[in-house]
Amino acid sequence: MTDPVSVVLVVLVWVVALVASVLGGGPVTQWVLRAAARSGDPARPGAGRAGRGRGGGAAADPAAVPVPPPPPPATGPIGTEAVKALRGGTWIGILERFAITGCLLAGEPGGIAFVVAIKGLGRYPELREHPVASERFVIGTLASMCWAATVGVVANAVLVALR
Repeated sequence: MTDPVSVVLVVLVWVVALVASVLGGGPVTQWVLRAAARSGDPARPGAGRAGRGRGGGAAADPAAVPVPPPPPPATGPIGTEAVKALRGGTWIGILERFAITGCLLAGEPGGIAFVVAIKGLGRYPELREHPVASERFVIGTLASMCWAATVGVVANAVLVALR
C-alpha cells in the first residue's frame, strides 16, 4: 500500500473523517440536547384525558384562551444556567471529537480513555459548583463521543476495504 494513489486515498479518508467528526458532531449534539430537554418536560396542566374516552370527561371549551408557550428554561440541559456554567463547551467538543476519531483511525482506541479522563477532570470543578450543568455535560459528552466513535469506526472500515 505504498503506491501514491493508495496513500492519497488513505489521507483523504482521514481528512474527510476528521472533518465530518468535528463539524457534524456539533449539530448532532445540539439535537440530542434539545430532544433531552423536551423529554423531561412535565405534562401541561389540563393536558390529561379530559373529554376523551367513555364518559366522565368535560368537553373542551371552544372559547378558552390558548396558553402561550413557556419561556426558555433556566434549568435542564439547554437551560441558561447550564450553558453559562459550561463555557468553552463548543471548542472542547471539537477537540474531543477530533481526538476520539483520530485515536480510532490510528488504531489506538485506548487513547479515548485519556480524552474522557481529561474532560471529566477538567470539568469537575465547574460541575461541582453548578450541579444543574451536570445533565448537559453527560448528555452532550455521550452524544459527541458516540458521533465521533461512529465516524471513526466507519472510516476505519473504509480504510480496511481499501487494503
